[in-house]
Amino acid sequence: MFQSELKARLERAGHVCKVRGITQTQIAADLGASQSQVSRILKGRGQKTSRLAEEVCLYIEKYQEGVTADSVRSNDDLVDALTMTWDGSAKHARALSAVIRSLSALGPIHTKATPIEGQL
Repeated sequence: MFQSELKARLERAGHVCKVRGITQTQIAADLGASQSQVSRILKGRGQKTSRLAEEVCLYIEKYQEGVTADSVRSNDDLVDALTMTWDGSAKHARALSAVIRSLSALGPIHTKATPIEGQL
């Protein structure tokens, strides 16, 4: 990813945090990072493009636009998990979908910030 594209995503992410009331502490706790790391990333003060910067962007973007096909495709861990488990059939896709939907019973990631109504 180009630095200018990441910088633009981080600027949008900062705005979404303000609008949605998402705190750096919440992001850090949910991503297993420190608040100071999240702060540096959101201020664009990271030394280089990092996996954590991408995770912060994806985490916040789901509150801006919901989960999109592009955000799923860009998540290597999710794509790898699906590649390893899905046999390609429609029946298996339905079964995996049911498993993923059942995870919603675990509840939201955190309580203060919520996605835009009608979106994940």
